[in-house]
Amino acid sequence: MGGRPRCAAKRCAVRRSPPLYRSVRRRRGPAVSGRRVDRFIPGGAARDYRIVMDAIAPDVASTAPAVLAVSGVGKTYEQPVLADVSLALHAGEVLALTGENGAGKSTLSKIVSGLTAPSAGSMQLMGRPYAPASRREAEALGVRMVMQELNLLPTLTVAENLFLDRLPQSGPLRFGWIDRKRLRANARAAMAQVGLEAIDPDTPVGELGIGHQQLVEIARNLIGGGGDGDNASDGGDGPGDMRVLILDEPTAMLTGREVELLFEQIARLKARGVALVYISHRLEELERIAQRVAVLRDGKLVRVDDMANLTPERIVALMVGRELGERIDLGQRRIGAPLLRVEGLTRAKAVRDVSFDVRAGEIFGISGLIGAGRTELMRLIYGADRMERGVVALASTPGAAPEPVQIGSPADAVRLGIALITEDRKGEGLLLPQPLAANVTLGNVGAVSRYGVVDAARENTLARTQIDALRIRTAGPAQPVGELSGGNQQKVVIGRWLARDLTQPLRVVLFDEPTRGIDVGAKFDIYALMGALAREGRALVVVSSDLRELMLICDRIGVMSAGKMTAVYARDEWSQDKLLAAAFAGLRAEDALVCDAADLPDAAGVPAGVPPGAAARAKQQANDDPRGSAS
Repeated sequence: MGGRPRCAAKRCAVRRSPPLYRSVRRRRGPAVSGRRVDRFIPGGAARDYRIVMDAIAPDVASTAPAVLAVSGVGKTYEQPVLADVSLALHAGEVLALTGENGAGKSTLSKIVSGLTAPSAGSMQLMGRPYAPASRREAEALGVRMVMQELNLLPTLTVAENLFLDRLPQSGPLRFGWIDRKRLRANARAAMAQVGLEAIDPDTPVGELGIGHQQLVEIARNLIGGGGDGDNASDGGDGPGDMRVLILDEPTAMLTGREVELLFEQIARLKARGVALVYISHRLEELERIAQRVAVLRDGKLVRVDDMANLTPERIVALMVGRELGERIDLGQRRIGAPLLRVEGLTRAKAVRDVSFDVRAGEIFGISGLIGAGRTELMRLIYGADRMERGVVALASTPGAAPEPVQIGSPADAVRLGIALITEDRKGEGLLLPQPLAANVTLGNVGAVSRYGVVDAARENTLARTQIDALRIRTAGPAQPVGELSGGNQQKVVIGRWLARDLTQPLRVVLFDEPTRGIDVGAKFDIYALMGALAREGRALVVVSSDLRELMLICDRIGVMSAGKMTAVYARDEWSQDKLLAAAFAGLRAEDALVCDAADLPDAAGVPAGVPPGAAARAKQQANDDPRGSAS
């Protein structure tokens, strides 16, 4: 599951902020434990649940002071992407920032966090002019951002990544000698805040899966923010005390247990007067933790309101500018004979003796907890990693029995008609500085070149075909793909395979977290695309951390746990309880990367040792009628 995150520059020490900037941290919000709220289920009745948080403050927009004020902010690249946005962020509140991909959420966040300069407008932090020239300067003033894409150094250890800018020193003069013992202790305290207690702080980050890397990124930004791990920040001078924290899709790769730990930390930060901006397309999360919601559409702020005044349906309508259906129709499909068969696939402890088949026209889902081996399985099928043993078989013609094939590399898989939509689009799926056209045609250069020279006109024509087909929001084929929003970048990755399909038909498509960081409207576009591919007789394998998503689109779901496929359910066989129990079934006490031994399922199919509220929260990942979910 490991990606290749871009390097993060080491931050320099900045002189302490004036007393005015230290005043927020001393404020404390009211503590209300276990507040009961209603959760809206599209297509069903409201159900209630308890929020497990240490402190949940009421709406403080009208009484708490403004920590950050944004006035008339805009940003223009080749065309305007943000226009005349004015917004105030208050101490001790969570403001949900929503909108479709390309609406301007990430651009606004980057402006606030010093990653890019606005083309118009101004900002104030604690009543003073605020115009950070860099991320370092913003962090020195207490404004931090957990970006959607990882910003870690894969060759350094977890502990070194957490304290890269404040490595504790040892010796009488402390000149360059790292105090490894104190570094490990500090790292363990910071990791405990996000549920990574079982991971060795000396583990290189590149050896962790994407989900665990996301938790490391979150823990790095929580250090010094006023949580339980404040003592972990004694390794040296670091950024200023946290005033504002921006979380951009922080739970996209997390499962229920990790999400709950993150929410507990958010509650603690709120109680200490930190102002938070929470960006997520998971509307049920916004209902749980946000007091207000701001909706962006086409770069403009269309609504700011109390969360209690808006239903999920209304928020979606404001985001996309239209009402969105609650069901997905993938069309009539003929599910034929097995097209892909996997037998006994094994690689160390990550994937252990996994066998399954996928039929022509079928959408086969794979669920499981982080670290269960789902992504590792996809990489073995695609030839990105070497299997220790096992067989991958493909049917040579429709209706024929699958025959073993040799896949020693991704090139072999591509020649056989197998495609992989990677979970790490920036690290493994895209050339960020290159134009959109070059990224779309990367897998089909022969179709746009002659005598080894790329024909720019043909390249742009092919790119425009995918731009129109997938409704990619872009200034044109020449725009660098790194400037696009996360959802539009994902569409570019999919468009590359569709462009290749014009010359070499795809037979099997492996989707690894295909809708990670994609808005509600775009998700349904992706689902419709999957339905079209299945109707054409292709075999689809979909890995997703969103259980509702799998229940919405899949014909069968296989569940992985601790590297094994513990169960496979057809649509009329699965239930939320069965899928949850199967996700825990392969775990043992030593497999503590995901959960404790006390969380193992009992004979009734519900994990023993799970608190009563935890099982209910896990069920929130799926609706009773999954086809009625807006996901």
